[in-house]
Amino acid sequence: MEEWELDFLFLKVRHYIKDKLGVKELPDMRSILFLIGVQELGTGPKEFSKEEKQDLMHIAACRLLEDDGYYEFKGRDADGWPHWNVGIPFKTKGVKEQETLLKEKMIKYFRTNNPEFE
Repeated sequence: MEEWELDFLFLKVRHYIKDKLGVKELPDMRSILFLIGVQELGTGPKEFSKEEKQDLMHIAACRLLEDDGYYEFKGRDADGWPHWNVGIPFKTKGVKEQETLLKEKMIKYFRTNNPEFE
């Protein structure tokens, strides 16, 4: 995917979330990871501790990278939190490359899980 196309589609994701949540500002990547984590946890919105927020972003990253084999879903613990095992080694190096990969995966996630997106 060309860089301009990636930026355009990621901006569409940001606007989709902004409109869906009725907030004033476009969400950044960390906010989107948090929201995906909440969706994957499945408990709905509630108050989360700082540590839980970090865990939710990790859940999102694992879920987004699962399709490529970087993580393998292990199951849920007694509290319903999902867990993954590390799969293949993560070969993407550098912040820019990792950010690009996550943007691509977020676009795919919203296309797959939100039929009204696009």
